[in-house]
Amino acid sequence: MEKMIERVSQALLTMQRYSWEQGVAAQAFLELGETNTAIMLARDAVQRQDRDGRLACMHEREGATDPAANGEALIVAAHITRDPVLQAGLEAMLDYLLKTAPRASDGTLFHVLDAKEVWVDSMYMAPPFLAAAGHTDEAIRQIQGINRRLWNPEAKLYAHIWNEDSNAFIRPAHWGVGNGWAAAGITRVIRALPDGRGNDKQSLQEHVRKIIDGCLVHQRQDGLFHDVVDAPETFVETNLAQMLAYSIYRGIAGRWLPSGYEVYANRMRKAAHQKVDVSGYVQGVCGAPGFDRAGTAPEGQAFFLLMEAAWRETR
Repeated sequence: MEKMIERVSQALLTMQRYSWEQGVAAQAFLELGETNTAIMLARDAVQRQDRDGRLACMHEREGATDPAANGEALIVAAHITRDPVLQAGLEAMLDYLLKTAPRASDGTLFHVLDAKEVWVDSMYMAPPFLAAAGHTDEAIRQIQGINRRLWNPEAKLYAHIWNEDSNAFIRPAHWGVGNGWAAAGITRVIRALPDGRGNDKQSLQEHVRKIIDGCLVHQRQDGLFHDVVDAPETFVETNLAQMLAYSIYRGIAGRWLPSGYEVYANRMRKAAHQKVDVSGYVQGVCGAPGFDRAGTAPEGQAFFLLMEAAWRETR
């Protein structure tokens, strides 16, 4: 097992990474206990920080919320190193999210800079960082804003993209990885909430369970899911299984998911293990750079590691 984790880690570190990919990689090493690696990744995110505060920017059109995926690792890095450069970078990213990032009239952050669009991806990017930074109310407000626009209560699944100008979906599809971003992002917020927020924790826990249940209706016999969860004509995809397994293991360890869910997570984990090739690449995930076909991607590598970190906590 450790050798597989080492291979997946090495493959991840060789891959080119945009802002959210740098962030989920740093989070994976942080949760694995590889804190020094997480700090180094956070340091480079600050090295590539845009003047407006967004972390790990590789080009001018990086999204509004994607860079915040680096936030929790940077909090840890700034605390451990006491490096004023890292602290300043942390404050700039937080200030951007709270004050200057584009947002709807109700305060919900837009995912991109050039359109008034709310993406389910943002559920993983911004709320966990806001919660870890102590801005609990804002983290919950962002979750609620995304939920109002994208959640389908009948299907118990999230649509992908909403346009605020047209008041309509740009992409109504129940994208698998998008639902994984939501489940995993809210799971991280649950872990970050202080003890005094018991009602909020319970509400979020119940919601993550609904997302998981909505996805499980469509789980394949091999433990995986289709790229669009409820569209079996779309390709078979690996990463949603890893993302849900992560969320389930965290929920069981946190005692807010019944242990009966473990059998589903174990099937997902077994299927993901079978997708790791001899070089350590997790095959069949929603593939970079277009995410429109099965392939490999930094986020697929990172969520394998996050899944393993969460699984360890249940042992």
